[in-house]
Amino acid sequence: MSSNPYETDLDRNEANYQPLTPLAHLERAALVHPDHIAIIHGAMRVTYRVFLERSKRLANAIAALAIGKGDTVSVMLPNTPAMLEAHHGIPMTGAVLHCINTRLDPQAIAFQLDHADCKVLIVDREFSAVMAEALALAKVSPVVIDYDDAEYPEDAPFPKGPPIGQHDYEAFILAASSDFTRTAPDDEWDSISLNYTSGTTGNPKGVVYHHRGAALMGYSNVIASGMGPHPVYLWTLPMFHCNGWCFPWTLGVVGGTHVCLRWVRAKAMYEAIAEHGVTHLCGAPIVMSILLNAPDHEKRDFSHTVSFNTAAAPPPEAVLAGMAEAGFEVVHLYGLTETYGPAVVNEWKAEWSALEPGARITKKARQGVRYPALENLAVMDPGTMQKTPADGQTIGEVMFRGNIVMKGYLKNPEASAEAFRGGWFHSGDLGVMHPDGYLQLKDRSKDIIISGGENISSIEVEDALYKHPAILAAAVVARPDDKWGETPCAFVELRLGYSLSENDVIEHCRVLLARFKCPRTVIFREIPKTSTGKIQKFLLRDEFKSTD
Repeated sequence: MSSNPYETDLDRNEANYQPLTPLAHLERAALVHPDHIAIIHGAMRVTYRVFLERSKRLANAIAALAIGKGDTVSVMLPNTPAMLEAHHGIPMTGAVLHCINTRLDPQAIAFQLDHADCKVLIVDREFSAVMAEALALAKVSPVVIDYDDAEYPEDAPFPKGPPIGQHDYEAFILAASSDFTRTAPDDEWDSISLNYTSGTTGNPKGVVYHHRGAALMGYSNVIASGMGPHPVYLWTLPMFHCNGWCFPWTLGVVGGTHVCLRWVRAKAMYEAIAEHGVTHLCGAPIVMSILLNAPDHEKRDFSHTVSFNTAAAPPPEAVLAGMAEAGFEVVHLYGLTETYGPAVVNEWKAEWSALEPGARITKKARQGVRYPALENLAVMDPGTMQKTPADGQTIGEVMFRGNIVMKGYLKNPEASAEAFRGGWFHSGDLGVMHPDGYLQLKDRSKDIIISGGENISSIEVEDALYKHPAILAAAVVARPDDKWGETPCAFVELRLGYSLSENDVIEHCRVLLARFKCPRTVIFREIPKTSTGKIQKFLLRDEFKSTD
């Protein structure tokens, strides 16, 4: 029996194999571009040399607390330099970074701290009060470090709270040496971060990322976003959300500049774009709405085109047109917390730009093709685990396979096994595959409305609603019905200065949809959204549980 000559005496060693890690991106940027501005925050300017030095100081300070591989360091920070330093300094020690949603209540925070077995906690003083309540409820007793943002804006919506920790962040890291030799990871499968799902039913699940996936996302984000050398990235997407879609690690690949923004408002965004030459940003549709509906005195002119990555439902035609006129090119992405954020991109083809507007919008509405770092994307029958025909009609469950799929759910083997059933990650999203290989979502499995035995896609109805110029936001959910089982109910937010009746909305939909798909009821009200701008349909469905 002959041996394989390509495996004989050709062994893996330190010279020809190193575990992938996104920490290498910052290290290279600091070596190649040490004096390039890495971070802008108010009047603060931080070079790549200093960014790396401060991250190493944080690593040393954390390590001095006997924190290392397998330990969890939690942070509750807005989009600030400390959050960027945490993404590098904490994993350098081998510890796992746990970013907490800044909008959570004390009970939810306490659950996460306990479930993650938090050892060290870094908290911005804006959140001192809620964190103090959470710590009183939690079983764990982490070392607490207060972050006092020197560039706290005068128009901040919340005042700073009193310190609640044993250390001040700035003093904590400046007392440590900047001489730190990274040893993590021993294996690229080592965990780098922990992100919790929204937990709309029961407790949230802890999604675990590894160094390999985060490193590959750095390259993939650069490609999918069309980033050239030294892009300028505006932080409107919260860094606590899927680790900011891994962009805290991504910009080091191309020596980019992070422009921090503690909270989203139109004037600050326009100022950053005009004054710092912002080239890229990511955000939910609500960010587009804020930009487009800003009063004229808050807007600023800029001569370049800004790439805007969004990953919710495809924006309606009027929004896309408005964004283009305002100087933004919208790039449609799709993904989940379990896929490190975006894993699908609507990769635009030049010939589509020549299509008539309706056909062009149809192309824009699709989620797209797999990220360069994703090995496989499919629409499958979850029962048979067979791929559905790529006909643009047959609905199945969207499934993922590859290196940017989570390790699994922390301390939840049953949920992990179910998510990975059949060797694929089950997204819970329903969609179709088009003949050209582009994916289009139809709905979440739980959001499909079954009326009289017919399946109605809430996304399809919402698309029709957004075509009305008076409608700012819309969400469609199933309303229990004695005769039909369920019927579509539309929740609608109107633009300022507009008025519509329920009949106006229904008649508008009847022009665009089959009659059985049209809303039977319309409720005009503010629609609840998450801190990242996603509509919380479960809250709308819950209203019917108590009223019907």
